[in-house]
Amino acid sequence: MVRRHERMNPSVRVLRDASLKDRNSFGVAARAPWLVSVDEAAALPEALQRPELSDGLALVLGGGSNLLFAGDPSGAVLELSGRQVRIVEDDGERAIVRADAGVPWHGFVMQMLAQGFAGPENLALIPGTVGASPIQNIGAYGVEVRDFVHAVEAFEPATGRWLRFDNAQCRFAYRDSLFKQSPDRYLISAVEFSLSRVPALRLDYAGIGDELATMGVHAPTPQAVADAVIAIRRRKLPDPAVLGNAGSFFKNPIVQIAQAEALLAEHPSMPSFRGNDADTRKLSAAWLIDGCGWKGHRDGDAGVSAAHALVLVNHGRASGVQLLDLARRIAASVQSRYGVAIEPEPRLIGATW
Repeated sequence: MVRRHERMNPSVRVLRDASLKDRNSFGVAARAPWLVSVDEAAALPEALQRPELSDGLALVLGGGSNLLFAGDPSGAVLELSGRQVRIVEDDGERAIVRADAGVPWHGFVMQMLAQGFAGPENLALIPGTVGASPIQNIGAYGVEVRDFVHAVEAFEPATGRWLRFDNAQCRFAYRDSLFKQSPDRYLISAVEFSLSRVPALRLDYAGIGDELATMGVHAPTPQAVADAVIAIRRRKLPDPAVLGNAGSFFKNPIVQIAQAEALLAEHPSMPSFRGNDADTRKLSAAWLIDGCGWKGHRDGDAGVSAAHALVLVNHGRASGVQLLDLARRIAASVQSRYGVAIEPEPRLIGATW
């Protein structure tokens, strides 16, 4: 099929028969019949009237770091590529910062730290975009993005309405939100964050304190915490530019306390944390997977990282189908050995779990 590049206005670009291989961090081959890029959110209603989108959108693409193409998208793909960041309120101690959906997440974190703000330092080096961050309620090292989301701005194609959701209306939960529960209903155009200039550092999670000590930092700043998190993540997680991956592939399972206690009685070394409430416990999916012997496993070019059992990797030419098949076998073995169901974090395109 012959590709052609069309223009509607300077904010909208349309590409036919577009490769998505470089737009997903697994680096698996996939193609979209149409790829529509929108720089200015205000142009969204006009862009959605394009004939190429007459059958609706198959996918809204952010950084491609939280999805697995197990098939080609069935229709047009949209990406919001605006990258403006601005302070909309500032009382000298706390500010509301608005960032377009297309802003790279890690770049945003580092920009905020450089400007003297604190809060997102534990979320440094997470791949993806600002617009994707509330969908998954991204989290790491004891912090979740919901801790400082002020509001989410979105367009609802079905009604043509621009909407604004405050933090409570986003219905945040562990790796979940209103936007994840209704993946095709809203197009997130920007996110507002409430950030403080007074640090409230989280140092008690997953070796951050030890890393700071190794760095010789005894009076940590938000930037130092970010540097420690970056160092830890680089040791544990492969660089998607070198080895295709989507970070942690499985969610940590949440089980009833009785099941957790029974497992702990049999496996005293199993990590266990408080779940959503006092009656549940969160287990370590990495520990469960490692216990089934999957760390470092490889089937052709589909494999599991030798450094972290939660990370599925593409050694070069693995297809999304091959990676999904490996993920299903891993989950089945965890269910068989421990009686615990684990679920994927990334969105699956072209397949169901």
